[in-house]
Amino acid sequence: MLEASRDVEELAYRVIGAAIEVHRHLGPGFLESAYEEAFAVELGLQRIGFRRQHQMDVRYKGRAVATNRLDLLIEDKLVVEIKAIESIAAVHVAQTLSYLSACGLELGLIINFNVPSMNERGVRRVIRSIYPE
Repeated sequence: MLEASRDVEELAYRVIGAAIEVHRHLGPGFLESAYEEAFAVELGLQRIGFRRQHQMDVRYKGRAVATNRLDLLIEDKLVVEIKAIESIAAVHVAQTLSYLSACGLELGLIINFNVPSMNERGVRRVIRSIYPE
């Protein structure tokens, strides 16, 4: 399966549109915190529900051993990690995949604002079902 469920795919489409809008206004070159703040404003304007810096437990054999924070949890269905880096690396995909697994979700987006165009390496989809656990 190369896609998530229809409602999650539709939500991802709207979220990517919001990211494009932020990038169109700010462009590349700022810190991740600036993009996260602007992205939160845009999600609010588009009436997309989200939680910033959502805490989740890291569990080992049924015990919480640590706490991690997701950049954004969108409508309890979609994980979004915000980056302002040269390029998305395998470690970013692994991180997002771990978050998906821990939350029991199927789709995550890594959004890199440090690109000339969001169409070129700006968004990386991470679908849990296509990665072995």
